[in-house]
Amino acid sequence: MNKSVNILLFILFIPTALLAVVVGFDLPIGFLRLTGESLPYAQEIFYVLAGLFFILGGRRAVQRWSGMKMVADTKRYLWNEPMDQKRVQRVSMYLALEGWFHLVFALMLYLVTPLFWPVAVVFIIFGLDHFIFSRIGKKKKLFRIGITKNAVVFADREVKVAYFTGLRRISIQQQSIYFDYIKDLQISASIDGISSKDRKLFRETIENSVDRNVVFFSEGFKEL
Repeated sequence: MNKSVNILLFILFIPTALLAVVVGFDLPIGFLRLTGESLPYAQEIFYVLAGLFFILGGRRAVQRWSGMKMVADTKRYLWNEPMDQKRVQRVSMYLALEGWFHLVFALMLYLVTPLFWPVAVVFIIFGLDHFIFSRIGKKKKLFRIGITKNAVVFADREVKVAYFTGLRRISIQQQSIYFDYIKDLQISASIDGISSKDRKLFRETIENSVDRNVVFFSEGFKEL
């Protein structure tokens, strides 16, 4: 989810930034036979773009906070532990980079053209959200992995839920754990979030939660 939303946001950002540059520097628009400053409805276009950014980014933010709230309720889980510190540091770094990206480009493109202000406001909101989310997740140890009787939940900068219904195979490849389902569906998550001291209990809890006659465990998973 996080990766796909980031791709969509980046695709949307490119024409938005180009539009800000064209309007701000009054560049010619050949096929319309006018220049940036005379572009009709420029302000309205930025309103629409701000709305699109808000919808996409807002959906991602809601999912992140919902995932954090979900794993914070440890009583609902058979097993629930904070992610390994190295993983937490990496997640915090990524969130900080995303946050600074939003803030820097909000300022830069607003300075290019004040008409960019609706998008700049959205960027600032999401930039601050990244920093707040990272701070709370790290300080309160809410970047976690949990196992219920029905699923495994991975929650850090993105949320992944691997349900046991329809599960056919669990395997480890490099630094990822793969959950393979019927109809060729697959969910993967990083295994480096599980501390070495917690991996055995993580594996045993999953093994005791699924039907071993149906689910195949790879040798890599058995060696966790």
